[in-house]
Amino acid sequence: MSRSTSSTPFEIIPLGGLGEIGMNLMVYGYGGQYIVVDCGLTFPDGDTPGIDIIIPDTSFLAENRDHIVGFVLTHGHEDHIGAMPHIWPDLEGPIYGSSMTLALLKGKFTEHNLLGRATMVEMRNREKFQLGPFNICPIQVTHSIVDASALAITTPLGTIIHTGDFKIDHTPVDDHPTDLHTLAQYGEKGVLALMSDSTNITRSGATTSEREITPVFEEIFPKAKGLLIVATFSSNIQRVQQIISVAASVGRKVILNGRSMLNYVQAAREFGFLDVPPDTLVDIKQFKNYPRNKLVLISTGSQGEPNSSLVRIAAGEHKEVVVQQGDVVVFSSKFIPGNERTIWTLINMLFRNGAEVIHEKNVPEIHVSGHAPEEDLKLMLALTRPQFFVPIHGEPRHLHRHRRLAIKMGVAEEKALVAENGDRVALDGETIQVVDQVPSGRVFVDGKGVGDIGDIVLRDRKHLSEDGMVVAVLIVEKASGKMIQRPELLTRGVVYEDENQELLEEAKEAVELALEMGPKAMDFSEEESAGVRELSQRALRRFFKKRLGRRPIVIPLVMEM
Repeated sequence: MSRSTSSTPFEIIPLGGLGEIGMNLMVYGYGGQYIVVDCGLTFPDGDTPGIDIIIPDTSFLAENRDHIVGFVLTHGHEDHIGAMPHIWPDLEGPIYGSSMTLALLKGKFTEHNLLGRATMVEMRNREKFQLGPFNICPIQVTHSIVDASALAITTPLGTIIHTGDFKIDHTPVDDHPTDLHTLAQYGEKGVLALMSDSTNITRSGATTSEREITPVFEEIFPKAKGLLIVATFSSNIQRVQQIISVAASVGRKVILNGRSMLNYVQAAREFGFLDVPPDTLVDIKQFKNYPRNKLVLISTGSQGEPNSSLVRIAAGEHKEVVVQQGDVVVFSSKFIPGNERTIWTLINMLFRNGAEVIHEKNVPEIHVSGHAPEEDLKLMLALTRPQFFVPIHGEPRHLHRHRRLAIKMGVAEEKALVAENGDRVALDGETIQVVDQVPSGRVFVDGKGVGDIGDIVLRDRKHLSEDGMVVAVLIVEKASGKMIQRPELLTRGVVYEDENQELLEEAKEAVELALEMGPKAMDFSEEESAGVRELSQRALRRFFKKRLGRRPIVIPLVMEM
């Protein structure tokens, strides 16, 4: 293996995707210049009520915007490109990606009125390009979206392989398998470091080919007596291709349902990634013009997302489509951890409507993963033979397990490093170590606001959702501060007012008593000045905690007259 004599270290700075699933953003640096590889988002959970999306904290990049030579995108999934419209405008720089990836990004930039500002350059597999000190070669990989790439990034210090999301499918539907030949060539020349996807490290064995789904569809489709609905991820164009092909073979027309499904299919057809037989696709507005047993509906909403197309169909709220007795609904997707409850709720709704529901729990062969399991990860290590190894894309349990696998495959223990977001890793050709920390974290996007929602606001939102709110309207005499009339209480999420008037009267009495007795009755120190607002707020908090065991947010509105 060749070894560089360069004394300039290679920097690895993850700002998202390490120590977590999603929100992938990796910064690579050499000689004071940086490239940004991917720029993804993650979606909110129960701890982030009201938030639309979550993106990485890129304050480090903002401080170094003049040293960024470009953005390189491995593929078009949201967790790899979804944050670009929010982060790129403050940084700018040319954007490199495959044809499908850029097509999807252009749609996002158009929505945000950014397209005219951006320079987008299509990259092609095995065709190298230069960004500052980085010579980059895209390498074709298979994943659950078409046109995905790994990256060979070469500097005077050596070559780093960044796999992106990948699996090794030798017989993909689009006939574009992972380019093992080029990976092996780099392994022969000498790979300084491998940065490899860890998402599916906990699964043993090798990848099941995407083509294995076709026989499952071929068994299900001819037996269906009514409408067929297949829910899948809109980005999985190979899965969509199989659904369309089998539907055409059994004489069914295909309807696309969901905005993202329409967008992905349009882009895939434009760039030749999807072959649709003539007269197969039908507009959803023509649904009632065809017999139900002659239609297949390909729909978004496989995770039970609120307001998604499939949820609206199951709830009877869709403008065109209803589910009836004898229909078949197929979930050709994974139960993503954290979504199980919403998926089962959706499945139960469909059963109530009379549909038969097929999913990975009763027919495991209905879905295959887009991420490399253990044997694929071993093959990647064997082909590239890296001197150093850093696992990427995963929670700590994934990263540490992947590190142990790399050591078993021959990487020296001291040369296999688990990094997390915010680590500044220096690789000098002899050693690899965390040398510093940079700002990192999560930025919340809520409506048009980016970063204006912090922990305090989220805490208040959770507080409101758990314990509700009490508004106390207090009218007092301006000169003396004495109450002119009894307080008015408005509650939301605490009690049903019409059925709890006696309780609310007691709450009013608690406020009146607190204002009558003054600060000493409410445990204020003699030095502390307690006004009407503070006294009434504390009195109501104590009352509801004692009577109901709840801690509602209390907002006193004091009107002086």
